[in-house]
Amino acid sequence: MPMSLPQHNSSSGLAASQVGGAERENLAACVPSAASIQEFSGEERGLLLRLAHDSICATLENREISLESPTPHFAEHRGAFTSLYLRGELRGCVGYVLPSCPLYRAVAETARAAAFNDNRFSPLSREEAAHLKIELSILSPPRPIKAEEIEIGRHGLLISWRGRRGLLLPQVPVEHDWDRTTFLEQTCRKAGLPLDAWKKGATVEAFSAEVFGEKVTGEQNSQ
Repeated sequence: MPMSLPQHNSSSGLAASQVGGAERENLAACVPSAASIQEFSGEERGLLLRLAHDSICATLENREISLESPTPHFAEHRGAFTSLYLRGELRGCVGYVLPSCPLYRAVAETARAAAFNDNRFSPLSREEAAHLKIELSILSPPRPIKAEEIEIGRHGLLISWRGRRGLLLPQVPVEHDWDRTTFLEQTCRKAGLPLDAWKKGATVEAFSAEVFGEKVTGEQNSQ
């Protein structure tokens, strides 16, 4: 099925660190990680990264691409985030928190949205696209978890309460040297909840992420 041009105000199901009624938002903190579980082969990783680039270029060139999954693995419904970097700086990051569509489509759609619909940045230009570096985070389905079971560096968190939802990827607490309690508090903060909401009835879920991408270089790191 071909992919059409993005609709800036569409409610496509893209979601991120905080959801308060609207399903589609950008992720406020996307940082690279050196440690990641490996489910996808080098060939599969390369194919998904090329797909992300092609999705962005297709939008700039006003053409369509096929979103039919080429393998059963890519047809699995998975959450995914696409992070864009330009000269070492974050240039956009958008993702699906929940596995709402096949992975192949999720990568294409989140790449396009990160390039053109992340409201923290202006839409990506053709010149910028030529120098873009891409990082993908492929998420496992979230599952309920007790606070004491959370492992820093292994688990990402999704905390939900009273119509709000906050998410942080597994690499975030590693990058900031947070302990388990700080990680829980900062995920609550992302949701716009009190820092101790995780103790007072909020739903706490964990997921893992396989993070891979192109080497990010530049005058300054993204964080």
